[in-house]
Amino acid sequence: MQPNLFHDFEPKLVEEIEKSGTLKKLEVGEELMRPGMFIRSIPIILSGSLKIMRQDEKGNETFLYFLQKGDTCAMSLTCCSASKPSNVRAVAEEPTEMLLVPVDKLDVWMSLYPSWKTFVFQAYQRRFEDMLEAVDSLAFRKMDERLWRLLRKKAGLQEKRYVYATHQDLSAELNTSREVVTRLLKKLEGLGKIKTHRNRIELMLK
Repeated sequence: MQPNLFHDFEPKLVEEIEKSGTLKKLEVGEELMRPGMFIRSIPIILSGSLKIMRQDEKGNETFLYFLQKGDTCAMSLTCCSASKPSNVRAVAEEPTEMLLVPVDKLDVWMSLYPSWKTFVFQAYQRRFEDMLEAVDSLAFRKMDERLWRLLRKKAGLQEKRYVYATHQDLSAELNTSREVVTRLLKKLEGLGKIKTHRNRIELMLK
């Protein structure tokens, strides 16, 4: 267990997490969950990040939000508690480590440990806010604004100026065409917001 990652948890709860949790590692692009999969464990991110994607019946996807260190997935909590299959896809944005906690611990720990109940409620609150932001972005923002916000989020994950993503990756996450993304990247470069390099995009942040 990483020091201070769960400093708000009761010592006994930390012991139980260490005892019952299973360490899982994902490389970039590997899936943790996909639509239709039944969730048997609750992920708690130790390092790295996951991107959560919503997929329609035709297989088209739209980016919703990222999960980072210390986060858990509210979608997983909902599916676990209701015994329903996942309706999102979770993919490693970068090399990621997590603890997988058995689903049967969710309700048990809720009744035993106030800090776990707070952790779960806060996860729901953060993901609700993320979902509102995603809906606002889809409903009210132009595609160039959505692309810029996505680049900022990706760069912010590692607190760096560079984003390593292909035009095809970005178009899939924004549910648009590769040609649109290429055109908008050129526009952002013309505005001085980015510089494009081979296999990477540099954000010109002040």
